Amino acid sequence: MAKVGIKDIARIANVSLATVSRTLRTPDLVQEATRQRVLDAVAESGYRPNRMGMNLRTQRTGNIMVVIPDITNPFNADLIRSIEETASSHGYAVLLGDTQSSPESEKQYVDLVEVGQADGLLYFSGRNPFNINPDKPLLDQIPTMVNSNEELDLEGIDKVLLDNAKAAHEAVQYLLALGHTRIAAVTGPMNTKSANGRLQGYRDALEQAGLIVDDKLIIEGDYHIDAGVEATEKLLQLKQRPTAIFCFNDDMAIGAINVLQANDYRVPEDMSVIGFDNILYSTYVRPALTTVSQPVEEIGRLCAEKLIARLRGVHSEPSTEYVSHQLVIRDSTGPAPE
Repeated sequence: MAKVGIKDIARIANVSLATVSRTLRTPDLVQEATRQRVLDAVAESGYRPNRMGMNLRTQRTGNIMVVIPDITNPFNADLIRSIEETASSHGYAVLLGDTQSSPESEKQYVDLVEVGQADGLLYFSGRNPFNINPDKPLLDQIPTMVNSNEELDLEGIDKVLLDNAKAAHEAVQYLLALGHTRIAAVTGPMNTKSANGRLQGYRDALEQAGLIVDDKLIIEGDYHIDAGVEATEKLLQLKQRPTAIFCFNDDMAIGAINVLQANDYRVPEDMSVIGFDNILYSTYVRPALTTVSQPVEEIGRLCAEKLIARLRGVHSEPSTEYVSHQLVIRDSTGPAPE
């Protein structure tokens, strides 16, 4: 006979996995009728909870789940390292969910937290993986969590964010001060708040300088090197080419520099390039990359500390904490050509 699992209970009771988990762990938080359906399904099926890896006295696993879109991105790799160091110093282990930006994968990893495989969640996506009932308290429907990088449209949870619009505005202002007036933007995916914020900062800086925003100079990318390559190839085909390219992350900026050099453009004499994130490789490309630096170690540490404090019962109002950015000027930017 096949072993009965929590998915079977959810199917029999016609409820979500999260509801089954909540009923088994904190039944007082579940409406009586729903609770009874779940308990009846448990009795009918003979289900026995699997407590492997869970402290039977505290009902804690000692794990935190990190859900992140792409571990191959150097920024995310540094972020994970910071989280692991902080979590380990507090006695927690990290479970990593690399979603490759898949909504289905995000939901699956979040479900693992809700069924008790981890105590809390660090969520680095802007997509909402929860089925929220607006008539019920939010915190009764989601796991203990902190959101960062891509802002989630949920009020009442802790967040650690960068002011993307402000950071992009400063980067474009710097290029304007160098005499550039045709500045291209290679964006991130426009269904993300980070890309929209950076694009808003780019537009605002140009408009405040009295320039008309040329939409032909704005090309959507996806934060991968290939997107920087493809976008730069398109920009070089324009009759009125830009004199500077603002890429919304360093990977795409490195791709842009490679295309320019392959086409005999000197960087920055013929065209300037600026990135975003200040990943380790940005100092080693030639020319070294001017970029907007995010405090990745601080972001990871703050996220982990906020989550662990919640898990340990520290009571405070949920807050959004903004970290600071810094424009790091290196060799890939210079005065606009004559």
